[in-house]
Amino acid sequence: MPTKKGTASGGTRRTPATGSRAANQRADAQRNRAKILAGTVTAISRNPDASVADIAAEAGVGRVTLYGHFQNRAELIEAALMDSLERGEDVLSEVPLDGEAAAAFQRLVASSWVLVDQSRALLAAAQKELPAARIRELHENAEARMRGLLLRGQREGAFRVDLPVSWLLTTTHVVMNGASEEVRIGRLDPEDAPRFIDAILLPAFTQKRDR
Repeated sequence: MPTKKGTASGGTRRTPATGSRAANQRADAQRNRAKILAGTVTAISRNPDASVADIAAEAGVGRVTLYGHFQNRAELIEAALMDSLERGEDVLSEVPLDGEAAAAFQRLVASSWVLVDQSRALLAAAQKELPAARIRELHENAEARMRGLLLRGQREGAFRVDLPVSWLLTTTHVVMNGASEEVRIGRLDPEDAPRFIDAILLPAFTQKRDR
């Protein structure tokens, strides 16, 4: 009498239809997550205090779907900030940092500013929801790029060596965030910000020459 063949492990064999259905579910989940993150950026840009319900509506998903990906607003904003920073890394990695250090610094500041300006509402929301240490941690890749350039500038005599690079990084961070706040309240045109930032940072960082 014929017997049914089982799998070698004795478990249930996954049929092609089952595998395809699981793949579709994963694809749907990825699409929903992407829509939620994009909706977060848009909703926060319109209203820094946008609720989870507002974000879900902007993303075109239900709150149950949103909570299936993110447990609370803080987790959602952190994920959106991480996604924004990852996209920013693709841009910053293309900035040429060779040649004269001060000129390379200006190029990096200009490109960084564009990203800061695009995500300033999201960053402001993150600063309310997340510890400052976590936000700094999320910026580690961008900070490492700037640190490397400043260290090279110090070695080559372009940037002053009487101040540690950690302080130069902190100063850069403070000035760029200050520019972002000035733009937010309407006291600075975003297109003028890179020039204003350079006007503060370059003279402060440039190695003083002996007369």
